[in-house]
Amino acid sequence: MKRVLLMDPIAAEGEALLSKSAEVLRAPDSTPDTIRRLIDDPNTVVLVACEGTRAVGFAIMEFGAEHAHLVLLAVQQQRRRSGIGRRLVQWLLQSAATAGIISVRLELRADNEAARQFYRELDFVETLHMPGYYQGRISAIRMLRVLRLALNEAPRWQPPTLRRT
Repeated sequence: MKRVLLMDPIAAEGEALLSKSAEVLRAPDSTPDTIRRLIDDPNTVVLVACEGTRAVGFAIMEFGAEHAHLVLLAVQQQRRRSGIGRRLVQWLLQSAATAGIISVRLELRADNEAARQFYRELDFVETLHMPGYYQGRISAIRMLRVLRLALNEAPRWQPPTLRRT
């Protein structure tokens, strides 16, 4: 049975599980120090997908006042394309929309066509190409999903219409 759990940021065993999961799932840029910093950040949500007691995926998103950043998404290789990643991201997108977030951004390796397609199917659009983003050598693509218009944005101008009396 698949479960999606909200990581308890206080639980030491939760931190150990996520650090071990990051290793097992081969998540990029996911050192134990990075994971610990993200778990300890009160503006970060960490989700872990489990089958029984085994972690099969996780997602980490930082929330700002108006914008969010999907920092990490990893799913065990043999469990990819089974809907785990989609459920994790959809939960985070719903949470962001409920919180009034304007947009969610993420970065992914430019050569990861499967991930690009995955995020396109979730209505993310490519906004920027960043050479040397990973370890100064590997290019990345930034993608963005707009959840709502900013409140201070003016509506699109329409020419006035003449009323006949």
